[in-house]
Amino acid sequence: MSPARAAAYLGGGILLAGWLASAAGVVRPSPARFLRPSAEAVQLDAVAANVQSQAARLRQRLAVAPAPQAPVRNPFAFVEAPASPVVAVPRRAVPAAPIVVEPSVPEPDLVLLGVAEQGSIRTAMMASGDDLLMATEGQTVAGRYRVGKVTADAIELIDLGTGATRRLSLRSPVSLL
Repeated sequence: MSPARAAAYLGGGILLAGWLASAAGVVRPSPARFLRPSAEAVQLDAVAANVQSQAARLRQRLAVAPAPQAPVRNPFAFVEAPASPVVAVPRRAVPAAPIVVEPSVPEPDLVLLGVAEQGSIRTAMMASGDDLLMATEGQTVAGRYRVGKVTADAIELIDLGTGATRRLSLRSPVSLL
């Protein structure tokens, strides 16, 4: 067999295979089947038609309805009252009350140094200037504060005069790195 004839057979085979492959992807349309609507669909269509007819009736009735009239009375417009003569009444000068400024007592400089624990009792160690103060819950500190709560790393002090709470915490050590 000559090479030209072999190439012709091969080319024809490729064309035949391509034609068959393209025909495999074509789908014939199936004949249309008409399904009968279900009872629910028929009932739903009837309700929709009823609503449409009622809406049309409402539009007809509103078209012939009388338009509202403009209000005769305006509750926001007032008639001007006749002007009465203005009589000047002398005022007595009221002396201004003196403002009493209570001198504020500076808060003592307290620093929490540590917390010691013995059993269930915690004792807070604080520094106030050069003095070392030690206190447990309920004790009075510096004549001004009552110790409210002592935790492992903080203490809550309640001011006896104002009732304000002051919280002192342990300072974290400074890293040398």
